[in-house]
Formats: sequence, C-alpha cells, structure tokens
Amino acid sequence: MDLKAIKTFHRIVALGGFNRAAEELHYAQSTVTMQIQKLETELGMRLMERGKTFELTEAGRLFLEQSAHIVRDMDQLTNMMTGLVSGEAGHVRLGVVEPVASYRMPAILADFLRDYPNIRVSITIAGSAVLCGQLQHGELDLAICSPPLLETALYFEPLLTEHFVVLLPERHQLTDREAISIQDLREHRLLITAADCPYRRKLELIMQEPGGHPLDTLEIGSMSALKFYVQSGLGAALVPLSVLRPEPLGTVIRPLRGNEVDMTCGLLCKAEDYPLQLAAGRLYQFLQTALRACDNDSYTALGM
Repeated sequence: MDLKAIKTFHRIVALGGFNRAAEELHYAQSTVTMQIQKLETELGMRLMERGKTFELTEAGRLFLEQSAHIVRDMDQLTNMMTGLVSGEAGHVRLGVVEPVASYRMPAILADFLRDYPNIRVSITIAGSAVLCGQLQHGELDLAICSPPLLETALYFEPLLTEHFVVLLPERHQLTDREAISIQDLREHRLLITAADCPYRRKLELIMQEPGGHPLDTLEIGSMSALKFYVQSGLGAALVPLSVLRPEPLGTVIRPLRGNEVDMTCGLLCKAEDYPLQLAAGRLYQFLQTALRACDNDSYTALGM
C-alpha cells in the first residue's frame, strides 16, 4: 500500500477537495485522482463518492479513522530523520568525570537542551580509565575526562584545567599560612580519593619521598565528598576550586603553591570518529565553547 496515497487521502478530507490537496502537495490533480483510484483498487472498495464534491463511504470513514496513526507516525518519522541528518535530533552517549559531572555539567546540559530539544543525551559518570575503555568498546560517543594513555587510539582535546586548592578544617594548624605547599602537608593527615583516580596517582608521585615517613592518609572514594569530610575535622584535602562554591561552613581555603596537582580535562572520542558528526558533533562543539568559558572563569576565581 502506497504511503503517499494514504497521506493524499487524508489531505483531501482535511482540505475538503482534490484541487486543494493537489495544490498543497504540489501534485497535478490527475496525480491525486490516480493515487486515490490505485488505493481503492488495492483495498477492493470505494473510499469516496465523487461528483462536484466528494463524500466518504462507510469504508472511507473507517479507513480515515484507522489510518490516522499511520500518517501521524510517518510525519513524525520524516521529521526525526530530517533532524538526524541535520544534527538537530538524535541520541548522544556522553561520559563525564567528577567533579565536572556534578558541578559544571548540569548548567551546561540545560543550555544545550534548550538549544537542541530534540537531541537526547545519556550521561555516564565514571573515572577517566573507565570512560576510555567504554569509548573504545563503542559504549560512549564522547567523554569529558583527563588525557588518555598515549597508546590508545583516541583523540583528546584539552579544554579545562581543574585548579586545586587546600581545604582545611577551620581549627587546622595550617590555617595561619597564606599559601600552602605540598611539603607543608606531609606532617598532617591528608584526605585522598580512590586509587584509580588520576588526581590520586598524580598526588602520590609528587609526594613520594624515598626513605621518608609513610604519609598519614584517609581514602575517600568520591572527589565531591572530600569537602564534607574536611568539614568534620578529619584532615586536609586538595580539592578542585570548582567544588567549593559556596565555601563550605567550618572550613578554610588556602592557595596551593605551584600547579603540579592541577588536572587537565578535555573532550575525548575515537580518533577515527573525529571530527564527530550529526548530534554528537553538535554536542562536541557546544561543549568546546562551554568548557573554555569554564576555564576562563577558573583563572579569574584563582584571585579568590
């Protein structure tokens, strides 16, 4: 059964005549007549009694009612496919690391979906190593994370630096200092993230001291949760400045001397897929602009 003929039948009924339907659909009137005749032949019954005007037969009324969803679904599918090709519609699977996922993405995603309401975005929150693996296995389309290992066949574009500061309980011994170094923290309990966190690995390399005393550390599995444990007086922590707005009650923020702990974040996708197309390409370009703006804000906030 010809879907175009079904749609033509509906337009004839909606517009009240063959001529108007032909004009709207940009068909010759003979084409419209031929489509209806062919449709009636396939069904084996007349749908319309034609004269100067037309009148639906009982079969025509039943066909109009029962085929309405076909026309509606066909129009919806056509619009979806048009949007898919133009990048205005589709489904994008995005992976995001903390703290970007909790402290930056909600506002960014709200702006994106306001501009592209027909694009559906699914977000996976995990560490950089997990997200890299999911990209390689085709489980994600792109990710916001730290740089991948050099041997991976992934494309990485650095866009944002997470600047770290020292967060202290308000009665901590180091609160009298204007700025704190890594060396200053060696004699105090330090709250650290899980072992698979890139920041944790970087911090351990920096703080290693051959022959020195073991560090007094307390592992907290979530970067975003560190500030709450500092609030409780359990120790100091190196925390991204982005998670400290507003400043947690009962804590003191101090600048960290040097930038060894700062972490670079950016957009990651399969090298073979870059530059991304369709809806994923739209999201990639939007995130480029948004993350660069976040980076500029971070540098401004460092003045504290």
